[in-house]
Amino acid sequence: QVQLVESGGGLVQPGGSLRLSCAASGSIFSINAMGWYRQAPGKQRELVAAFPSGGSTNYADSVKGRFTISRDNAKNTVYLQMNSLKPEDTAVYYCNVAVVTTQPYRYLELWGQGNLVTVSS
Repeated sequence: QVQLVESGGGLVQPGGSLRLSCAASGSIFSINAMGWYRQAPGKQRELVAAFPSGGSTNYADSVKGRFTISRDNAKNTVYLQMNSLKPEDTAVYYCNVAVVTTQPYRYLELWGQGNLVTVSS
């Protein structure tokens, strides 16, 4: 089995910063992709930033220049550094990880539990 544990998030004033973390653990053979999505009230879940499988880093246009995705392969952890936060960044943020498990080899796509980020004065 594979588990994802998210941390970070909370309440921050406009212009402030937060960092989210998502650690994968368990029967992991390899990690194919890691990323962050968000869902604001009344809106669909959208991609924020990702390390796709075999591709370059992707960012939503709305966060380019403000958010940075990074990863620590030794810890199977992905981070999202969020700077210059705006009220419109308020949402529940979810990590998304695609892994191949140890034998029997299986491809799994997992979602974190979600963390609320609220940007408000």
